[in-house]
Amino acid sequence: MKLRTKILSGFIILAIMLAAAGALSIHELLSIGSSVNRLLDENYKSINAARIMTEALESEDSGILLLLSGKWQEGSDMIESADLSFRRGFEIAQNNVTIANESQYVNRIEAGYRAYKQIWVGSLADAKKERDLDWYFAGPHTAFLTAKKSIEELLVLNDETMYQTASSLHNRAGRAIMPGIVAIVSSLLFVLIFNYFINYYVIKPINLLTREVRNKTKTRQALDINIETNDEIHELAAAIKELALSRQRSL
Repeated sequence: MKLRTKILSGFIILAIMLAAAGALSIHELLSIGSSVNRLLDENYKSINAARIMTEALESEDSGILLLLSGKWQEGSDMIESADLSFRRGFEIAQNNVTIANESQYVNRIEAGYRAYKQIWVGSLADAKKERDLDWYFAGPHTAFLTAKKSIEELLVLNDETMYQTASSLHNRAGRAIMPGIVAIVSSLLFVLIFNYFINYYVIKPINLLTREVRNKTKTRQALDINIETNDEIHELAAAIKELALSRQRSL
């Protein structure tokens, strides 16, 4: 193998190792970026929808209490506004079903809210319910708690999924670092091995050739150079030997 090929092959192997490590790290980082986008687009949307629905339910509950206190206009306005807000949040949750069995949670929210709405729709037209706290706690408040619990279950589901995804991203971030660490360690080992081979196949033969030429020049004896490698250094040693023999013949 030629000397140039030996040196070039070492640099090529090192470049391949670094390129492979870089490609693996880039792949993992791109995958992490994609997972982060899914985390925001999927779980966060459902969590935000649950927050909107919870706030809307609480506003409706406050509106019913206003009705019971005799403030019909304020209570009706608050309930109708909260109903619009709830439907907006529910639509987001309904169109963002991305977890296994999440649709069942959404269906329970829909059923719970339908039952709750039937109660306060009737109360809007029934002035007899004013100051009737027994009716409130037996009907609207119980339905309110049931609907709110179903929303909290959806929130917990997405919150746990987000936590699991975040933990997975943390582990994948560690895996993204590993190729770089492996590449660094491997490169250091390769440099040591490559340095040994350069020393054995290049530096050592050159030093041997230099020492032999200097010694034989002083003693004027025939050169006895034995280079094991079949490369340019071997050819150089042969050329020097031929030159020395040629000069001896001419003398």
